[in-house]
This record gives sequence, structure tokens and C-alpha cells, in this order.
Amino acid sequence: MSSRRTRTARNRENEIDILVSKLQALLPASSSGCNKTRVPASKILEETCNYIKSLRAKGDSLGERLSQLLDSMEDNVIDVNIIRELLQQ
Repeated sequence: MSSRRTRTARNRENEIDILVSKLQALLPASSSGCNKTRVPASKILEETCNYIKSLRAKGDSLGERLSQLLDSMEDNVIDVNIIRELLQQ
């Protein structure tokens, strides 16, 4: 039974290694050189968390900018409509 548990543990470790490698491949190449050499899984997980946080911040920033642009477009549309009404009088 001990060898069976050892095999199961090795299989689990191999699965984790494969998943960590896949995760590493998703990180940008500039991310601490993680794609160049073998690094500990903990480092890859840390880099992945940081990358996700940066993506979330960029998404929030882009959302705010889009909202501002849409607001300014609405203001411009209102201004154009007011001008049209004035011209029609």
C-alpha cells in the first residue's frame, strides 16, 4: 500500500507541475524571467497573483476612462441638440 500512496503522491505532484508550467506560460515574458528558467512553483504563483492584480487595476482604470468618455460624449450630444434647437427657432 505504501508504494500505491507514493505513486498517487507522485502523480499528484506531476499534475501540479504540469499546471504550474501551463500557468507560467501564461505570464508575460518580462515577468521576473519566469519563462526562461525553472523557478519554484511558489514564485510562479506569486507572479501570477501580481499579474492578475495588475490586470484588474488596468481594467478598472480603462472602465473609468470609458465612463468619462461616454459622459463627455453625452454632454456633447446634449450641446449639439441645444444648438440645433436654437438654430431652428
